[in-house]
Amino acid sequence: MLKIHSIETMGALDGPGLRIIFFLQGCPLRCLYCHNPDTWQVDKGIFITDEDIVGKALRYKPYFKNNGGVTFSGGEPLLQAKELVDILKTLKSHGLHTAIDTSGYFNVSDAVIIELLQYTDLVILDIKHENAELYKKITGHSIDKYLHFKDILINKANCKIWLKHVVVPGLTDNPQHIKNMEKEVKTFPLERVEKFELLPYHTLGQSKYEALGIDYALSDTPEMQMDDIDEIKKLINLDCLI
Repeated sequence: MLKIHSIETMGALDGPGLRIIFFLQGCPLRCLYCHNPDTWQVDKGIFITDEDIVGKALRYKPYFKNNGGVTFSGGEPLLQAKELVDILKTLKSHGLHTAIDTSGYFNVSDAVIIELLQYTDLVILDIKHENAELYKKITGHSIDKYLHFKDILINKANCKIWLKHVVVPGLTDNPQHIKNMEKEVKTFPLERVEKFELLPYHTLGQSKYEALGIDYALSDTPEMQMDDIDEIKKLINLDCLI
């Protein structure tokens, strides 16, 4: 049984093909630019049984065709890693493609994560920052959890990898940082990295902060424009950059 925030059907951005996306409730990170603060609190959301999750996924299987499937996002899905293992195993037994969209933060044993990744076809890993000090500034947490998950992903798993990074004006758009991100991507096994995406910062979630009575730290930060992202991409030499 999983604690769910929401479900999106027929999504096309959270993995290959058309997908059903389960957004899990709860996240320990407090990213300055998070657009879903309503997923933070673990005591919110609703429980949904394994049978219901698998049943919902199977109803959409005809639409997945050869490359669609099921994605677990968040929040932070690895907070419910133990519960996810059996669900992923069942989904794989039905021939469904599985993906986990994560920041790499987990509080279970390495063995649980290793088993979970055995039934995960794709890990979509959000790299907040490659620098420990700035990682903590952005997320409020140490970079250690990310590095630990990264080590397991590289050395104990065989799944495909998508990497992504949010580009925020004045925070993560510095040319030197962008070159350092290129170096960070190259520390992953590039034969398994299918995609590296630079995501433009936006303010679409700011109204949620107001509704929840939470201060929005980047209220004076302008949105990142796609033209600027295109210029930043010119600094990077990676075949997997999109």
